[in-house]
Amino acid sequence: MANAEIGVIGGSGFYSFLEDVTEIEVDTPYGKPSDSLFLGEIAGRRVAFLPRHGRGHHLPPHLINYRANLWALRSVGARQVLGPCAVGGLRAEYGPGTLLVPDQLVDRTKARTQTFYDGRTPVDGKLPKVVHVTFADPYCPEGRAAALAAARGREWEPVDGGTLVVIEGPRFSTRAESRWHAAAGWSVVGMTGHPEAVLARELGLCYTSLTLVTDLDAGAETGEGVSHEEVLKVFGANVGRLRDVLFDAVAALPADETRDCLCAHALDGTDTGITLP
Repeated sequence: MANAEIGVIGGSGFYSFLEDVTEIEVDTPYGKPSDSLFLGEIAGRRVAFLPRHGRGHHLPPHLINYRANLWALRSVGARQVLGPCAVGGLRAEYGPGTLLVPDQLVDRTKARTQTFYDGRTPVDGKLPKVVHVTFADPYCPEGRAAALAAARGREWEPVDGGTLVVIEGPRFSTRAESRWHAAAGWSVVGMTGHPEAVLARELGLCYTSLTLVTDLDAGAETGEGVSHEEVLKVFGANVGRLRDVLFDAVAALPADETRDCLCAHALDGTDTGITLP
């Protein structure tokens, strides 16, 4: 199977202009990922791109097969993952066009499978293992540093740190929910940043989120609230420079053999009970 060093979970706009892209279909023990993997090269690094919602954007956030997506990326060799996503700003200063690289995460989803270690008997019939991973700091510090430096190099000053709260979707927040999120001190709200981060940690992968603010969330503004059309419009206006930042971040990520962050050692000394790809 073709291999890659780095995975990018995002839309087709991030790879469609590359000259040499190989499309491969991957199956996993957890079913099919959102789409094929698209392998290309950026600055001498082999990268696997995966459209999170499928190339036709047909998968709503609560029905994405997150386990299959992360497993598929690891199965082709990716050990570092960048996960850009669109979010709503929970503070007035985080208006449309803000790039925020979070350092914390709050899970407010309800029905998503968010672990590989779910206590179910594996296909080989052995008793499952109980596995608890450290998740106090959900994002890779080296990946965050690369993303921040890449944004500054493109003269797009990012917000360094903040909390991404992830809701189930597909609906947007009520004003009361939005005000609650803001009152808790959280920074941005989205629908797809979880369980990607924790599943990556359970596979020993480095995961970095880059959040693009497309709107002020319902409780942070007046008027009729957030619309899907508004989100798409702002994201489309910024996708070019977000792609540039992503590609610069890819080039700046450490080589696999030099990874020495908490993510790389998350499974050290742990008998997971499953054979990782």
